[in-house]
Amino acid sequence: MRRLLIIMALLVASLFVLAFVVAFAGIHLLGGIENWQQWLDDHAGHFFVWRLCLYAAVLAVWPWVRRRRLARDPQSHRQLRRVEVLGVLAIVLSEASNWLRLH
Repeated sequence: MRRLLIIMALLVASLFVLAFVVAFAGIHLLGGIENWQQWLDDHAGHFFVWRLCLYAAVLAVWPWVRRRRLARDPQSHRQLRRVEVLGVLAIVLSEASNWLRLH
């Protein structure tokens, strides 16, 4: 369990570093924060399609993960349902926030 937490922490830290490097490079290549923000706004539709593809991939894999979890711990049905509801709620709220910011 401890090893898994360390791996997850390293993965999250790596993603933050990658996001920082991409943002820094974008700001540098486009000549400033305003140009970077404009580029992000201009390509918001592409990022939305990318996020939809990620959501579809998670949705495609989720039944396998769910079956495996229930096979290991049949009593975890309520926990899984809570994770599913909170995950969908987080996605909907995040996308609604993005939509409201752009419109």
